[in-house]
Amino acid sequence: MTPGRRTVLAGLAASLAAPAVARAAAADWVEVMEAAQALDQLHSLSVARDGTTVLSERLAGPSLDRLHNVKSVSKTLVAALLGAAIDAGDVKGVEATLGAVAPGLIPPGADPRVADLTMADLVTMQAGLARTSGPNYGAWIASADWVADALGREMVAEPGARMLYSTGSFHVLGAALAEATGDSLLAQARARLGAPLGIDIPPWTRDPQGRYLGGNEMALTPAAMLRFGEMTRLGGTWEGTRVLSEAWVAASLTPRTRSPWSGLGYGYGWFLGRAGGTDVALARGYGGQVVAILPERAVTVAITSDHTRPARSQGYFGALMDLIGRIARV
Repeated sequence: MTPGRRTVLAGLAASLAAPAVARAAAADWVEVMEAAQALDQLHSLSVARDGTTVLSERLAGPSLDRLHNVKSVSKTLVAALLGAAIDAGDVKGVEATLGAVAPGLIPPGADPRVADLTMADLVTMQAGLARTSGPNYGAWIASADWVADALGREMVAEPGARMLYSTGSFHVLGAALAEATGDSLLAQARARLGAPLGIDIPPWTRDPQGRYLGGNEMALTPAAMLRFGEMTRLGGTWEGTRVLSEAWVAASLTPRTRSPWSGLGYGYGWFLGRAGGTDVALARGYGGQVVAILPERAVTVAITSDHTRPARSQGYFGALMDLIGRIARV
């Protein structure tokens, strides 16, 4: 165990000197942190319950006030921006087609079905186009035009038929939102999420045309991750301010497809499953970056991890699901 991890556990154990009720609560959290200590990939763990942050601990990596690359948690943020654009009337709805929203993005020679792809197809990664993620990711980001490359790929499934995990789908979605609103994805993120939540969203990776990458490489602090999760858990509000419509949040947390890898359901940017005997919605990024909301427990969890190491469903991510389940039972 590293010195930092020993210090965290010792600080929690010290609270056992408090009155009986507090001791019982502290003992529960000591058990949670003991489980967290065993995960050498874990950097930080933050938990809010009933709107109050009850745990915020750094175990390794950057300090809690530093920005952390949240990897594909970015997809969940971009999905929220689609909801904000629909709420504002910039996009008519999830059934709006790419040909209607941003026809200029469609490259010559693309499959004729590309124009009929809906925003729902993109946000659920059911576009049917060959994936840009996994072993295809390096070649995709080495291409001269990421949007054209993603949209010019072979159709390997009927649109809307099944989930094909692909950052390219979210990058196209982000580009379409920029066309529809007239604002960059960064400007939208700052105005529609950052400002009402009171969080910093710095610039991140852009493609050769200057479009911000939709679906990867955004950076947030653990506290910002927790606020985004809490806003979603509360039906789209934060401290009395409406950030997203309640209807959009409810639709986002409704299963639309299923991941072929984890078996988890998938809504609009959120993985959906069970942990600790209760429903859980997850924003999930490579390496173990996680925002988890457990509505029945009034709990939100933010986790940062070493993003240079994988987090497979049967490995580290599975261990994180066990940890979230333990938190649900506290």
